[in-house]
Amino acid sequence: MTHSPTDGVYPATDDYVHALEVREAKRLLFVAGTMGLDADGVPGATLAEQLDLIWSNIRAILASAEMTVDDIVRITSYLRDASYAKENAEARMAALKGRPVPTTAIVAETLVSDWLVEIEVIAAG
Repeated sequence: MTHSPTDGVYPATDDYVHALEVREAKRLLFVAGTMGLDADGVPGATLAEQLDLIWSNIRAILASAEMTVDDIVRITSYLRDASYAKENAEARMAALKGRPVPTTAIVAETLVSDWLVEIEVIAAG
């Protein structure tokens, strides 16, 4: 159940909700920051490639716990540059099929300069 009050707080946007309530969850899955690396640990050459790899990696991790992106209830993105925000949001909304969840994007220096974005999620089922 989403909660995006309009009184006393700034309005939420189409791709964002202030809060998501999970009732009677039996399981929580905390996914570590996931990078846009292929199976050999090589980063994608572009931001778009890394975002595709990240979401593919997240889907694989979720599947290992018998979950899907439909179970994601929280996302934090760590962007190497603020200019990546729009493309990151578009990739997130595509991965979630338009379903908004609470999300935060932070500009941070990644451990390896070729890593352009890192995303961590919380899933509940």
